[in-house]
Amino acid sequence: MRDRSYNGWTNYETWCVALWIDNEPGTYEERRDLARRARDEYSYSKDLKAWVEEELIPDLGATMAADLLGAALSEVNWQEIAENWYSEEHEDDEAEGEPAEV
Repeated sequence: MRDRSYNGWTNYETWCVALWIDNEPGTYEERRDLARRARDEYSYSKDLKAWVEEELIPDLGATMAADLLGAALSEVNWQEIAENWYSEEHEDDEAEGEPAEV
C-alpha cells in the first residue's frame, strides 16, 4: 500500500479540509466552538463531519461534481482532525488536571 500522507496529515483530502477550515475566520471560530462543546474527540469528529457536510458543502444535486466531492469527503480522516483540534482547545483543562467542559 502506498503512502498517501500529505503535509503531515493522513492524505490530501484531510489536509485540504483542515486547511480551509482553519484559514477562514468564520469557520475557524465555529470549529473552536464545536470543540469546546464536544464531550470527547470521538463526538467532536462526528460533529465536524456533520457540520461540514450539512453547512459548508452546497447541494450540487445529482451531478458528477457532487459525486466527486462526496468521494473526496469520504477520504477525510475526521478523527485525525478532531484529535488535533480538540486537544488544542482543551490543553488548558488537561494542564490544570481538570476534566474538559461538557
